[in-house]
Amino acid sequence: MRRLITAAATALVASALAFGAAFGIVALLDATPEQPNTPLISYDTAPAGS
Repeated sequence: MRRLITAAATALVASALAFGAAFGIVALLDATPEQPNTPLISYDTAPAGS
């Protein structure tokens, strides 16, 4: 009986840690700002040689 309680407690702690890690990762990803989608180099016309 003691092993069953220990196994159940271990599974409960492991699932709580997994849930906390997943929740933390999602919160961290939502906290990072969106990067602007602007090119570093832009050409008004086609470059010479094209």
